[in-house]
Amino acid sequence: MIGRSPSAAEGTATIAVRAAADKFIREQRLHPQRLKPNSKQCSYRSAKALRHPKADAPPSFSATWKAAALFCAVALALLARPATASELAILRNGFSIRHEHRLAMGTTTRLFFSADDSSFTDVPTAEITGYEKDLSLPAPAESQASISSPAQPAPALNEVVESASATFHLDPDLVNSVIHAESGFNSRAVSPKGARGLMQLMPSTASQLGVNDAFDPEANVAGGSRYLRELLERYNFDLVKALAAYNAGPLRVEQYQGVPPFRETRAYVARIVHEYNTKKIAQEKEAKQKQAASKSTRKATAHAYRAPQPATTAVHAASPGGVPALR
Repeated sequence: MIGRSPSAAEGTATIAVRAAADKFIREQRLHPQRLKPNSKQCSYRSAKALRHPKADAPPSFSATWKAAALFCAVALALLARPATASELAILRNGFSIRHEHRLAMGTTTRLFFSADDSSFTDVPTAEITGYEKDLSLPAPAESQASISSPAQPAPALNEVVESASATFHLDPDLVNSVIHAESGFNSRAVSPKGARGLMQLMPSTASQLGVNDAFDPEANVAGGSRYLRELLERYNFDLVKALAAYNAGPLRVEQYQGVPPFRETRAYVARIVHEYNTKKIAQEKEAKQKQAASKSTRKATAHAYRAPQPATTAVHAASPGGVPALR
């Protein structure tokens, strides 16, 4: 007899169907040509029960376990995807800064670019309108050739700025101020007009500067620094005109013989000049404080090691001639 024996818990109809199916199987084995699925000994329902003996049976424990295992496998596959806990700080100027986490410090908010807090930027809290989850897709997998070669760590942004500034003879503080105003240190920033990257290079400008990937921080900062140097030389190192040309274009600066009367351009130039001057004033103040502290330290050291003065010679007795004898 094939299958399990009918139990008392099963209904009479189920027992009858299984009994008919068992009988059909036995006779089919003895006389394979005698019985067909539509014969009197086996109704259509019996034949269906024969083809699917467990069709009407409740799901077994093994089926439930398989379903649970399948659910766990799907969950693990979803969890295996790279998690992106990054956020975007939305600024009033329309740009956003991608960061891993942040720290509010009164009127300033510090945005950390990495989990180990090694790279960050400070932004006025009033300039941040809100935060959003970074829903950008993870970077595509590298090819087998690139995986086989040792991966070189990407240099930090301050190293990129220092290198480009040294190459084109610019002050790194000026380049950082331009980056802050242009993109808020967001290497993936794209303006409504199509400017891209840290220093917001337009595609045509990037092509002229030899920048193939405007989202590459090194290439973008190098191209932007080169362009800024060219503008400074063009306007005899007039920083205000060079910044205005960087924002509105050289044609506009020449058309208006200076900063164009555009609200965006005037605010852009004022912001960079103010930030740059603030940095320079703070650096000069810190240098003076260090110089004063060093001078005080030198004076204290010189006083401590000053040679003792010879003591005044005392008069111990008078000589016979009335002249004091000195000892």
